[in-house]
Amino acid sequence: MPKETIAVAMSGGVDSSVVAGLLHREGYDCVGLTMQLWNQRRLPELATEQATGRCCSLDDVYDARAVANFVGIPYYVVNFEDRFEQHVVKPFVEEYLAGRTPIPCTLCNNFIKFDQFLEMADGVGAHKIATGHYARIRYDEASGRWQLLRSADATKDQTYFLFGLTQSQLSRTMFPLGGMLKPQVRELAMGLGLPVAEKPDSQEICFVPNGDYAAFIDAYSREQGISRERKPGQVVTPEGEVLGEHSGVHHFTVGQRKGIEVKRQKPEPLYLIETNPATRQVVVGSNAELLRAELEVGQINWISIAEPTAAIRAEVRIRNRHTPAWATLTPRERGVAVRFDVPQRAVTPGQAAVFYEGDLVLGGGWIV
Repeated sequence: MPKETIAVAMSGGVDSSVVAGLLHREGYDCVGLTMQLWNQRRLPELATEQATGRCCSLDDVYDARAVANFVGIPYYVVNFEDRFEQHVVKPFVEEYLAGRTPIPCTLCNNFIKFDQFLEMADGVGAHKIATGHYARIRYDEASGRWQLLRSADATKDQTYFLFGLTQSQLSRTMFPLGGMLKPQVRELAMGLGLPVAEKPDSQEICFVPNGDYAAFIDAYSREQGISRERKPGQVVTPEGEVLGEHSGVHHFTVGQRKGIEVKRQKPEPLYLIETNPATRQVVVGSNAELLRAELEVGQINWISIAEPTAAIRAEVRIRNRHTPAWATLTPRERGVAVRFDVPQRAVTPGQAAVFYEGDLVLGGGWIV
């Protein structure tokens, strides 16, 4: 009996290529789809010889097509550059200029890779989609909800970037690699004979070729004809002492140490504590002054549980590489108040706070 049609999101990397190879070997009727998201020829002034390791490059499209041909499945490239720019690139720039630190990969997942990809899947007759994300999905009979869980490989877990997925999206999504370790995936790629078996993993954001966010924001603003006031700003202490000047708040993010050039008699290192675009001030201080016990989280998406009406306990991750810390979550009118048992370092507005109960992803939202 033929199995259902699965639309496989093919990025040209090892993970998504293994997904295509595995599902095809298991007898699924697979269709490979790649989303063209960003024109790599834009902003040529940012190009460097070191601009490697990005996802979604032209080379990746070439590799995805080569894998689809090797596996023997239909393959299509769909251009989503306009939507990507509207929902990912522009908010990225606007958030940085507003003194926050956005997560473009989460925006891409929420508004492109699942929302739009499911529409693409409908177009090729596929009820379900499969991606190379390291995460797991299960259906809970008791609650009648689809649940998101951390992957078996803690070093590759991507649930932090997936907190915005809806019940409808989870019900139609497969993460075949969620129960595997990365070395196992590499071995499968070799065993399947995939042409990308030894390809390095992508690391950089696809539209920032040299990893310099501030340079990208400046170049993109020039391209868009956006004139920005270029008056210098002040570097100050929490007490208001002026230590020096800077060239723009978008050059800084909370917790940053490098690039803070000020003269001070005391020799201890300084860290970026806060940015204030309205006054053009950036606040610096000691490592101890980076610690915060409380934060507010808005735009909450409860994934695996119904929205709580009373305070609950959960582990909270405030960065992708942050070790989740225990906290009390108290519902508020427009979000959740989080109080950590132990103050956490570098709580950054614009980043996500994702809530866990063991491996279960309860939900998440944006730090305000």
